[in-house]
Amino acid sequence: MFKELKYLLLFCCISSNAFAFSVQSDLIGVDGKINVLYTCKGSNQSPILQVQDVPMGTKSLALTLDDPDAPSGLWTHWVVWNIPPNVKYIKAGMGITGRNSWSNIAYQGPCPPTGLHHYSVKLYALDTLLHLPAGSNSDIFRQNMLGHVLAEAQAMGVMAGK
Repeated sequence: MFKELKYLLLFCCISSNAFAFSVQSDLIGVDGKINVLYTCKGSNQSPILQVQDVPMGTKSLALTLDDPDAPSGLWTHWVVWNIPPNVKYIKAGMGITGRNSWSNIAYQGPCPPTGLHHYSVKLYALDTLLHLPAGSNSDIFRQNMLGHVLAEAQAMGVMAGK
């Protein structure tokens, strides 16, 4: 009986941990709108992200901030990888920063030209460190991440342009 209980508890914990992995930030207000502080209309500073319930076996975390509504297609504002998996908060300077869609190796906040834009923060739990140089673009980052994602957490916010 104890043997069965041991396996049941293991299944329970693995399952619940996979569903609890999350990312939160004041980048996105309780109303779902992007906080102006982190945009081109504010100080354009990178937000602090709170991480919860990183899955067991995670070797590193990675993140992206993307705008899928950009006129030219998916627009990456921020990409970072090799963040230590034991962090509770992700701040600027942690991990390795990649090249955003402006070709800068930095965070650049939301700045929609016109219309309503959705901004997606995705946090990835990876089973490896990524061996990429700083400044690699988001396409290279995404290709190297394939097959290594243990879990993904997402937060979504909106911002209207002009």
